[in-house]
Amino acid sequence: MTSYPIPPSPPANRESLLAYLDALGIAHHTVDHAPVFTVAEADAVKDAMPGGHTKNLFLKSKKDELVLISAHQDTAVALNSLHRSLGTGRFSFGKPDLLLEALGVTPGSVTAFAIINDPGRRVRFILDEALMAHDIVNFHPLKNDATTAISREDLLTFVRALGREPEIMALTG
Repeated sequence: MTSYPIPPSPPANRESLLAYLDALGIAHHTVDHAPVFTVAEADAVKDAMPGGHTKNLFLKSKKDELVLISAHQDTAVALNSLHRSLGTGRFSFGKPDLLLEALGVTPGSVTAFAIINDPGRRVRFILDEALMAHDIVNFHPLKNDATTAISREDLLTFVRALGREPEIMALTG
């Protein structure tokens, strides 16, 4: 079993997240930009950074199950049927106060990196197969005023370092 450094105590911020990536030996590149709240607003960032760009969804089921999905920006996530694939109750978007409590981020800043703020693994984390087809993946570093690029393999290392086994699935079709 691999031994990993201890992550920062929640809530992590950009600086502690990037320091943790450094402690894991994960190469990363961060570009600062104006805050973006939608995939469309991030077009300028996409042009400046290669790799898979993401949309991240924080969902709550009717059974109070919490799910974070990190999908490729072009993936059409069928929320009306996703619950069947995941074996959960039907989904709606999680409220901002629940998002802050569960993952330590605010709307517009939802990111795969936010699982660093969920040491109890209350939130199930799903990665889109289409996103993982890219060698480089891009996420906000816990705030939507920057984008951080890491390799696909290093994202998996990050997830495992937090005591999770990556759950990768096709989110379309």
